[in-house]
Amino acid sequence: MLVVMKNDATEVQVQAVIREIESWGYRGIPIPGAQRTAVCIVDNTGPVEDSRLLSLDGVKEAIRVTKPYKLVSRETHPQSTIIAIGDIKIGGEEPVIMAGPCAVESEEQALTIAHLVKQYGAQIFRGGAFKPRTSPYSFQGLGEEGLKILKKVRSETGLLIVTEATDHTNIEIVEQYGDIIQIGARNMQNYSLLRRAGRASKPILLKRGFAATIGELLMSAEYIMSEGSTQVILCERGIRTFADNTRSTLDLSAIPSIKEVSHLPVVVDPSHAAGRREYVIPLSKGAIAVGADGLLVEVHHDPSHALSDGMQSLYPEQFEKLMREIESLRR
Repeated sequence: MLVVMKNDATEVQVQAVIREIESWGYRGIPIPGAQRTAVCIVDNTGPVEDSRLLSLDGVKEAIRVTKPYKLVSRETHPQSTIIAIGDIKIGGEEPVIMAGPCAVESEEQALTIAHLVKQYGAQIFRGGAFKPRTSPYSFQGLGEEGLKILKKVRSETGLLIVTEATDHTNIEIVEQYGDIIQIGARNMQNYSLLRRAGRASKPILLKRGFAATIGELLMSAEYIMSEGSTQVILCERGIRTFADNTRSTLDLSAIPSIKEVSHLPVVVDPSHAAGRREYVIPLSKGAIAVGADGLLVEVHHDPSHALSDGMQSLYPEQFEKLMREIESLRR
């Protein structure tokens, strides 16, 4: 249920509504709006009687939320969320491009790629310091050393940093170094990690799981937001189907579908969906065409020697071509 306050409701009246909700064993989360504040009731497993709430001072109306996800729903937050980090706005009018290698391999590698992607128009540098790999014998990342390299990338180039936290043992240190904390597809339903991410001070980029429905993705985002975070970015990265011509099947229909029911921004990772660099540019253009708020693209200056996902990493000149074509498409 969403308790909508009157235009002139005071903070004292809002807090009185929250205390009433808490007296029932539920939680009330305030949602400030342009015109008025609303309070979303969470932790209830069934309908809530609204007569007592409607009698409280400052309450305008109570609206029943039909979706199981409440905080991520447009029913509770009709306006699209824009996540501002400095001058960059994710969910605004311009798509935000996040580019870089799958994994941070060395300082020289990261800085080389960072300078190239910034030159061609990227605003955020992506690179993994912790890498959850299918094989235990594959490169697992540089850990904290990789995060220190990412910090140097930010100081030298001015690019923001998005990097993945894989578990409770590293999310705190990732929060210290990164500007956006990524929760990968393998952890989309790691609910204890999602709750911890919801208490982080940084925006969270949540990737869709390999076989997750849109509803399951939104419920995972609800876990994060239920802990207090209001800065969640959803990421479509392809799902597992019977097709074997690509690594995964990129679900472009997810973008308009999510935007219809949720106010959260949606970005697309065409690199992991394709698994092959020759498909990344057309999939990226398709994502922008259907309304994606940004891209998460893998770029490597020497992909044949990359320690992770070289086959799907664009060469710098291909990334430059992608940026030109995105600009043309946007115009």
